[in-house]
Amino acid sequence: MMAMRLLALEDVWYSYDGKRWVLRSATLSVSGGEVVAVVGPNGAGKTTLLKIMGLLYRPQRGRVLVKGVDAWASRAAALRLRRSVVYVHERPIMVRGTVLDNVALGLRLRGLDGAEVRRRVSAVARALGIEGLLDRDARKLSAGQAQLVALARALAVEPDVLLLDEPFANLDEEGREVVADVIRGYSREGRAVVVVSHDRSVLARVATRWVRVRDGRVEAP
Repeated sequence: MMAMRLLALEDVWYSYDGKRWVLRSATLSVSGGEVVAVVGPNGAGKTTLLKIMGLLYRPQRGRVLVKGVDAWASRAAALRLRRSVVYVHERPIMVRGTVLDNVALGLRLRGLDGAEVRRRVSAVARALGIEGLLDRDARKLSAGQAQLVALARALAVEPDVLLLDEPFANLDEEGREVVADVIRGYSREGRAVVVVSHDRSVLARVATRWVRVRDGRVEAP
């Protein structure tokens, strides 16, 4: 049985200034159960690719399909489908409050009841080894701790597609292995993970497929 195609970019072009194309005819599809490693030199367009996939940027040309639906066909479609795809920034922003407040943020915005919020927060905190941080001021965390909290916040809302930009940066070896285990487990649940990272040793342990971004184009490595 073939895995469901969860997200696809079709002939996507993107420019920040209207003069230089950062992405050129980018085409990529991601299916459930995959961990797609995205590699390439600095400035190649990797982060832009993730933000297009995360529906944070709208391409000037081409289409972004989420579960077969054109995400930019209407504003309502974009808002609805954005809940299926979550992008985690390399340098995440912590909102005011505790770590628990940050991890629970997306759940509360979705209107989940208190018991379900607590269940999900507890589960992702345990998986990432941050249970002891839940009462801490989120704005006083180290860079590595903030990365783990941002990942927990994304995992808690259970997106179909998880987009991770340099998730292993600022982590020690133990932390990198914890995140790698979480990524593998998430894909085994039938969801998809797309990872941009310069840490090829960790990528090699989690990736089911590799793609390279070069001069704004998506290629096989």
